[in-house]
Amino acid sequence: MARDPILAPVRDPVPELLAQAAARLAREFSALPALTESGDSARLAAVLDETAARLGDNYPYFHPLYVGQMLKPPHPVARAAYALAMSINPNNHARDGGRASSEMEIEAVGQIARMFGWDRHLGHLTSGGTMANLEALWVAGQIAPGKRIVGSAQAHYTHGRISGVLKLDYSPVAADASGRMEPAALEDELKKGDVGTVVATLGTTAIGAVDPLEEILALREKYGFRIHVDAAYGGYFRLIGEELAEPARRAYAAISEADSIVVDPHKHGLQPYGCGCVLFRDPGVGRFYKHDSPYTYFTSSELHLGEISLECSRAGAAAVSLWTTQKLLPLTVGGEFAAGLAAGRRAALELDRRLRADGRFEALAAGAPQLDIVVWKVKAASAEEASERAQKIFDAAARRNLHLALVQLPRYWFDGGVDTETVTCLRSVLMKPEHEAWLPRIWDELDAASTEVVGE
Repeated sequence: MARDPILAPVRDPVPELLAQAAARLAREFSALPALTESGDSARLAAVLDETAARLGDNYPYFHPLYVGQMLKPPHPVARAAYALAMSINPNNHARDGGRASSEMEIEAVGQIARMFGWDRHLGHLTSGGTMANLEALWVAGQIAPGKRIVGSAQAHYTHGRISGVLKLDYSPVAADASGRMEPAALEDELKKGDVGTVVATLGTTAIGAVDPLEEILALREKYGFRIHVDAAYGGYFRLIGEELAEPARRAYAAISEADSIVVDPHKHGLQPYGCGCVLFRDPGVGRFYKHDSPYTYFTSSELHLGEISLECSRAGAAAVSLWTTQKLLPLTVGGEFAAGLAAGRRAALELDRRLRADGRFEALAAGAPQLDIVVWKVKAASAEEASERAQKIFDAAARRNLHLALVQLPRYWFDGGVDTETVTCLRSVLMKPEHEAWLPRIWDELDAASTEVVGE
């Protein structure tokens, strides 16, 4: 099969920009004695060439025709800043290990907190959403020891796993046909009197569902519990909340009332993996992190990030990359960064519209996508046949360089089938701003792949 010219390499601005910045950084340390370079450049070139060849065994995550999983390429300035920081390789566990990068982390995290309406907070970066959620639930367990944690049946599976690690009981709460937590089912759990924390998800992994946070907050007034918002995927949509449908809009408007929030800059935040962020509304929770390690760097009397995080060594380069990106693209309503989120959402709505108009597919019965994730079922006489067709379309689309994803969902979410029956569906995450311009091409390839499998 001939190589699709749309996948041909494009000019990468990072090497040139990085070389200029690296020269500036070198001047910052010009007073030091010169070092003799070591290494055989020919051997380095050979092994890097082999590495590049090995990396070719990947889906083209960077390209707009990759619409499968939650994979968004880092912004060029993020890549350059990360590589620049790696020439020093700072460790943000303590200020001695990362003086500049620690300050940059504090500033960047403060900007994220303000996006959620918090001027006072305690927070830091983590290696990803799993560790960030672990810290939030660990603090919840410290505040309400022995109390149960509950979350939607559509919440990320790691919440149950994390609770097990923390020796806390975890219970799922039923979700409705739109993938949102059912407040009535939540209240049934709260009436038992042993719930300490409710996990509300703003942007579920499967379909991007947004839990009814404002209704959960009302229940908190009645029953008293902590609310942790897992917005690892959907957090940045706070910037375009007014463009969302009413239920999601209300949830994002209420997010500042949560006790803790997790968001992943390495998803919509244009960052390399791994870069998660955990935030607490009450800075007083820092008391749970207090330690007196004799071997941690203490030449600075200022608070260091190792005193408010469970992780020890953490890549300072992640903080440098995030700070630099937010310097270029501030987290402001109506700004360039927010416009990118809005473009991806428009692409998702357009794909959903086309799917609903095509007799071969069934979109979610509950309505249009809540964020920028689209799922659809292939029409067939049975769930088994629909699942087989979805797999075949997935394969046929990949042969055309259109890369989708597969997801298991309740059949009744689509056509009212048996509520215990699941069906394999097709799924697209339209999180790249470029997806809006590429939507016609995406649809043409999906249409051709579907025609190959099920006909016109």
